[in-house]
Amino acid sequence: MTDSLNHRKAGARLRVLLPDGTPAKHQEVRIDQVSHQFLFGCGAFDTMAMLNGPDAEKKAAAARRVEKWLGLFNYGTLPFYWGRYEPEEGHTAFEPTMAAARWLTERGVRVKGHPLCWHTVCAPWLMQFSNEEILRRQLKRIRREVSAFRGVVDMWDVINEVVIMPVFDKYDNAVTRICRELGRIRLVKEVFAAARETNPDAVLLINDFNTSVSYEILLEGLLEAGVPISAIGIQSHQHQGYWGLEKLNDVLARFSRFGLPIHFTENTLISGDLMPAHIVDLNDWQVDAWPSTLEGEERQAREASEMYSVLFTHPSVEAITTWDFTDGGWLKAPAGLVRADGSVKPVYEALRGLIHGAWETHETAVTDGEGNLSFTGFKGGYALKAGPCAASLDLAGDLNAEIRLTDEGKAQA
Repeated sequence: MTDSLNHRKAGARLRVLLPDGTPAKHQEVRIDQVSHQFLFGCGAFDTMAMLNGPDAEKKAAAARRVEKWLGLFNYGTLPFYWGRYEPEEGHTAFEPTMAAARWLTERGVRVKGHPLCWHTVCAPWLMQFSNEEILRRQLKRIRREVSAFRGVVDMWDVINEVVIMPVFDKYDNAVTRICRELGRIRLVKEVFAAARETNPDAVLLINDFNTSVSYEILLEGLLEAGVPISAIGIQSHQHQGYWGLEKLNDVLARFSRFGLPIHFTENTLISGDLMPAHIVDLNDWQVDAWPSTLEGEERQAREASEMYSVLFTHPSVEAITTWDFTDGGWLKAPAGLVRADGSVKPVYEALRGLIHGAWETHETAVTDGEGNLSFTGFKGGYALKAGPCAASLDLAGDLNAEIRLTDEGKAQA
């Protein structure tokens, strides 16, 4: 029987040496996975609330949520919405954002910035300029952020929701203006070029909620134009109900044909009453409160488990990001993994059982008479321990190596 998760695993054939360089013969070795190669992510906005702000009680509450966040995730999204990041020209949120990014990376979390170009939450002060000047400032902004955060944030949603960008008519904004004039493909090409030349090693995403053929056509045009897209971002805000297997598999089939990695960048599943089906723009559903329910929480856990399992199994998917960690976030939706009071919901435990249970390798092996051992595990970082000695290794692919145990736990492979 073929293991549907073979592509998520690798084999290790190791010759284990003691600190003095002699083979660790017939030694029992504990093998524990300590990190994942796959990106299990979530919005990490609470880190900014935890590190910044004058209200000690709110900071403490955010810290408690972040502790639970770290119990699940290795990948976080931080906000770079231009209108909030730079509400007044020249006055940016660089320091609090960098503090949060560094705090996360120091704990082994990979960080993505979201987004560099978007027609929503756009800086209002741009409206005074000509389209030519708006574009110049947009590209300057991209170079500034990508350069300033290089080495800390090396993954970006470069442009967001391009499919509707030139036809967006809810309110006038600077980015829609330049997209109408330049067209989708030229604008995307310009912003990606600015990001790529500033950080040639960055992972650069295009991101959209529109999973129709319009997004496919746009991607075809962009790739033909040579736009250096690293990964395709797909939003999956399911406020009106779970997509289900049929739609999920259809989206995966249609977008995997491009041969690029797929990131599910913004995933929400509701644990309360669903938004009415007749709502076209989710932002039009404005409510005073949107409570979670016991029945809804059980449903959310089942749906999230199924969706994560399908995505983790699919070879094109590299990352999954839950959007709201706590209930009451975007549109006050009960889409979090913890309730507003910080208590965990069934969905939190369900995902923990997958990410740090079924999809994580922990075992014990015994070396042979020459110090050899073999194991197969999920790709990621590992800690090995034999008696008082330890070592670490990165299992990114099949590995055949000699590894020396040390008292400090550092491998010499």
